[in-house]
Amino acid sequence: MPHLQISRRVASLKPSVTVGFTNRAKAMRASGVDVLGFAAGEPDFDTPQAVKDAAKRALDEGKTKYCPTLGDPETRNVIAQRLERENGIAGLTGEHVAIGAGGKHVLYTVMQCLLDPPEPGGGADSKPWEVLLPVPAWVSYRPIAELAGGVVTELPTRGEDDFKITPEQLADAITPRSRLLVINSPSNPCGTMYTPDELRTLAAVVAEKAESVAPDLVVLTDEIYEKIVYGGIEHFSIGSVPEIAERTFTINGMSKAYAMTGWRIGYGAMPGPFGAELIKGMGKLQGQMTTNITSFNYPAIRCALTDAGVADEVERMRLAFAARAELVKSRLDGIDGLACPTPTGAFYVFPDVSGLFGKTSPGGRRIEKAQDLSEALLEEAHVAFVPGEDFGGCGANHVRISFACSEQQIEAGMDRFASFVQALR
Repeated sequence: MPHLQISRRVASLKPSVTVGFTNRAKAMRASGVDVLGFAAGEPDFDTPQAVKDAAKRALDEGKTKYCPTLGDPETRNVIAQRLERENGIAGLTGEHVAIGAGGKHVLYTVMQCLLDPPEPGGGADSKPWEVLLPVPAWVSYRPIAELAGGVVTELPTRGEDDFKITPEQLADAITPRSRLLVINSPSNPCGTMYTPDELRTLAAVVAEKAESVAPDLVVLTDEIYEKIVYGGIEHFSIGSVPEIAERTFTINGMSKAYAMTGWRIGYGAMPGPFGAELIKGMGKLQGQMTTNITSFNYPAIRCALTDAGVADEVERMRLAFAARAELVKSRLDGIDGLACPTPTGAFYVFPDVSGLFGKTSPGGRRIEKAQDLSEALLEEAHVAFVPGEDFGGCGANHVRISFACSEQQIEAGMDRFASFVQALR
């Protein structure tokens, strides 16, 4: 047998820690272990019935053929109108919208279209494009950027500041090779979000630096959790700020707010002439990858974004997440050794567990980092949290807890966690 190898870029790629812990919990549960999972970023609600009915009707009507790569014109126009109406992003048409197989797919495609590996030869283009990433951040931003040839510059944040960068910090980080600034509000994994005024201030920094230092800078704003807010902060799209609207790419999708994770539907949009050019580039790349998403899903997208009854269902889910956020925060506040920022959006809480480091679990595992704590908690108490190391920055002192589950499971899981912590020595 010859010496066969996979590519270096794939061999060096780290697997997703969130997927890893979720799969381990599922495997243990399948083997009969009573595992309580708090790792998956997936709503426990069913997709609204009207959305499912729209897809069923489309099947019955024979909508089972190929479609245009980035989606049919009607659905792209509905998305553009929705982003203009609800998010205040002016100047969008269907030509400024790309639909892909989930938000992660859209993110991958747009980064491939905006980033390049360094040019050989030693000139200005021999330096890599920089991706400015506030951390802790979702685990997939970094590897997707690096696969596209970019180099990630982390902008560290602190729990006491709700994991938000400052305008001064952003201004200091921008260089002539800064290509992308990633914003994720509400945040995965942090469960916090920027206020509208804070985002306007960051937008002013981008506008000023784009004029003076970084003309190629694009803001990539991931707003997949925009409808899951409950902390008194209004969601605001930074792409609605006129000064940077035509250099802001907005990513969203159906997975989180509409409980449609398995449907694999994401979309992105950017107004202006460059936005239209970028979308065409994404279409060219996607045409060599996946082509269109499942054809009978387009009527379901239109239903989800326009049906008043679906909007009522989304609000019902939001209120449930709000109650769960309050419950999990109150339970964590009652456990010694933790510091827990208040969640205000998405369905995660991101407590600092470094007060437990240096102790030993009942099963004899020494707790020196979040990974140790998560491993011991899963193996000994059968509770699945996600260790924070791979989220970057201060994430090494944190664990991510998803409360996309019932209040009964939250109570049971917090009971087990509290007992586990109490037994540490």
